[in-house]
Amino acid sequence: MSSATAPSALAQRSHGFLGRLGAALLTPGGAVYVLVIVLVVAIIAANPNFGDPGVLVRFLGRTAPIAIAAIGQYYVIVSGEFDLSMGAVVATQVVMAGNLIGEDPDRIVPVMVLMLLVGALVGLVNGLVSTLLRVPSFIVTLAMMLALGGLIDYLTGGAATGNPHENFREIGRGVIDGVPIIEVLPYSLIILAVIAGAASWLMRRPFGRTLIAAGDNPHASHVAGAPLWWVKTRAFVLSSLSATVAGMLLVGYAGVHPSVGEGYEFTAITAVVLGGTVLGGGRGWVLSSAAGAFALEFLFTLLTALDVQSTWRDTVQGLIIIVAVALAARAWTVGRGRGRPEARAPDTTDLPETPTPSLGTNTGGN
Repeated sequence: MSSATAPSALAQRSHGFLGRLGAALLTPGGAVYVLVIVLVVAIIAANPNFGDPGVLVRFLGRTAPIAIAAIGQYYVIVSGEFDLSMGAVVATQVVMAGNLIGEDPDRIVPVMVLMLLVGALVGLVNGLVSTLLRVPSFIVTLAMMLALGGLIDYLTGGAATGNPHENFREIGRGVIDGVPIIEVLPYSLIILAVIAGAASWLMRRPFGRTLIAAGDNPHASHVAGAPLWWVKTRAFVLSSLSATVAGMLLVGYAGVHPSVGEGYEFTAITAVVLGGTVLGGGRGWVLSSAAGAFALEFLFTLLTALDVQSTWRDTVQGLIIIVAVALAARAWTVGRGRGRPEARAPDTTDLPETPTPSLGTNTGGN
């Protein structure tokens, strides 16, 4: 064996499956799964009843709307933007469902279609104003949040109004009984699984790779011919649609009060950051954002099991954002450098000679 072949073979062995797995766990996107396991074990130790499969699965079903919202928020954050209108979109959809469906089951499908159209329209407006008019997405979505919130308060007077048909509420709180081992399977978990699978597939497609490249180096992506305005606009649409689906599920057990969804945008952002996505874009895995949502809810549940007052919830959430943002970029660099030798190559995307983006370098499908 030649001296040139030996190092190559050694490199292949050292960067095989176990090497890639270890490198992935060194990134925040991989470490969040370890955190989920640790938190579940800690909760069961504090409250053994939580270890019952039926209890655990029902908890996951109640957390599914947050995970769906986090997936939607991921699209926007990984592209380098923000969506602060998610909570207001959730409240809007909840109020629409309560007042437009009523006790008529024949209205369920038409109203659901209308809710999706409204969600898509909100995302489209957010995206177009941010990209074509070049208004910072933070300002655009904050304004949308205030506008929708004010409209909902005006229409409802700040009180619960309407009550959708029981068939609609079953979408969020219904379960399939008699499932082996886990006892029940909530409809919300099935919906989350479908959305997560679609999100993973989408982030492996050209759209997903371009979205990540846009967050990593928008100038290089633009020079390479990527339609950044349309790619980012679609990210905002997906975010609002995710909030719409989350709102549909929340009606099942949270009622139709306009306060439903309050603070959801910050919870989703915290979950995305906890899942390892870097604020500013260009780094992150979409499924890790969903895992971040579960980790966040497990953490709050652990605090409750340890008799920590619920008033600490916002404080803990704020600290998570600060610490995660401070560590994420460095952790991604270390993890990628150990697991992927090509990541050590010098970055030439900022050179003036015809730069090209590294599309797919940080694929978000994991």
